[in-house]
Amino acid sequence: MPHSLLLLQLVLILGTARLLSMLLRRLGQPSVIGEMTAGIVLGPVVLGALLPEWHARVFEPASLPALEGLSQVGLVLFMFIVGAELRAPHGARPQLVAAAWIGGMSVLVPMAFGVGAAFLLHDRFALPGVSFPVFALFMASAMSITAFPIMARILKERGMTHSVIGRLSLTSAAMADVLAWIMLALVVVLADSNEDWGRFWRMLAGLAVLAAAVLLVGRPVLARLVARFARDGRPEGAMLAVLLIGTFACAHATRWLGVHPVFGAFLFGAALPRDDRLLATLIERVEHVAIIVLMPVFFALAGLNTTTSAFVGTGLAALLVVLGAAVAGKVLGGAAGARIAGYPWRTALAVGSLMNARALMELIVMKVGLDAGVIGKDLFTMLMVMAILTTFMTGPLLTLFAGKGGAQLPDATDTIARP
Repeated sequence: MPHSLLLLQLVLILGTARLLSMLLRRLGQPSVIGEMTAGIVLGPVVLGALLPEWHARVFEPASLPALEGLSQVGLVLFMFIVGAELRAPHGARPQLVAAAWIGGMSVLVPMAFGVGAAFLLHDRFALPGVSFPVFALFMASAMSITAFPIMARILKERGMTHSVIGRLSLTSAAMADVLAWIMLALVVVLADSNEDWGRFWRMLAGLAVLAAAVLLVGRPVLARLVARFARDGRPEGAMLAVLLIGTFACAHATRWLGVHPVFGAFLFGAALPRDDRLLATLIERVEHVAIIVLMPVFFALAGLNTTTSAFVGTGLAALLVVLGAAVAGKVLGGAAGARIAGYPWRTALAVGSLMNARALMELIVMKVGLDAGVIGKDLFTMLMVMAILTTFMTGPLLTLFAGKGGAQLPDATDTIARP
């Protein structure tokens, strides 16, 4: 493939992503929504429909492997940072029981809605050979995921990170996402083993061994290395190289086991020491490159996998089923968990609204399902639209339930009902 075509693709992808990000930020939305929307705009639904011949020439299939490689690197680096970020926020310890209720309900209720949606969608949208249990488990995972990094950014922009809603939502999302990723890993193992139970258990055992090695052996080794070579939280070049090598090695290990590379990268990130200075440095040196340069490529490739046929015939009704299950599951599940924990309705619904943000994390789930052969392009397109809309509505819903002064809501000790 001529290098000039790759460069043209990057100019088009990055330019469209930046333009739409700036536009959406003016509307008070996270920039990631603009980047996700750019994927749809550059795909067959918009650009492909307006300029079909030019679109086919610029994004010809023979040129896509180079973009796929960049996308894979960006995805692995991003999930490494997500793993490193996934922790309970400061001051959240008194709210762990409440967060456990919210996190649990934010997975169980969306799972139920996802299985219900699977009953309606399986016959038409599951690929040939995909059994209902595998399809239903995938839909349950897709409905259960929360965009922890995007939620953190929304709260930070509104000055709500250390508010009762902020701490409660972040801690709950961390718990919920761990459960959702475990479910998704199970879906991939089931799909890739083709219900060969011997292979299934070997893959599961391999993942357990890898997790034990990284968390029980690798974690203390990493802690000592960071303490020695990154005392101020800023790793030297050699130390940063070690972290990147470990990330790619774990990603390769999970791919070798038959599971998507994002799980290995996430696992290695979770094994890093809980050092805010180190995290800030990794965001500065790694995440910015991944998000600004590489992740828009992932969004563009996701957009190329969309199709206009998703909205033909009963497709619109199916989209409403997906969107309704997604919103109802997360908002009601999160709110129910907060109410069980004793929080008032206003706080409960604000937390449920934040748990409804999916953004990039949903696209990763969709891509995993597409790569594993669980879903096709029609359902992929619907899930991408759902991811954009649920993230778009997070800010307005949060304002509706928490108000502009949400950061000033009373502390948990004042709002939890006492027996």
